[in-house]
Amino acid sequence: QVQIVESGGGLVQPGESLRLSCAASGNILKIYAMEWYRQAPGKQRELVAALTSGMNTNYAGSVKGRFTISGDNAENTVDLEMTSLKPEDTAVYYCKFRLTTRVLSYQAHDYWGQGTQVTISS
Repeated sequence: QVQIVESGGGLVQPGESLRLSCAASGNILKIYAMEWYRQAPGKQRELVAALTSGMNTNYAGSVKGRFTISGDNAENTVDLEMTSLKPEDTAVYYCKFRLTTRVLSYQAHDYWGQGTQVTISS
């Protein structure tokens, strides 16, 4: 069994910064990717940032240069540092781990966090 717990989020003003954290625990064998998604009201969930096990990163164009994803494979954690926040960044943010477990070692599965609200408003 795998548990994913997110923390961070909240209400900040435009231009301010916020840090989200996410931790995976349980019967984890190997993490292949750690990602952050967001979903704004009335919109589809979109990929914000991704971090592979080789520490390669990818960002959505709308956040490139403002958001930074970082992770620790040993600690099974991933963070998202968000700077210069804009009202359009308002959304529920979700982390996702793609990993194998000691029980299901032959195929990686996706495990999602519970989501955390980020609101940018003056």
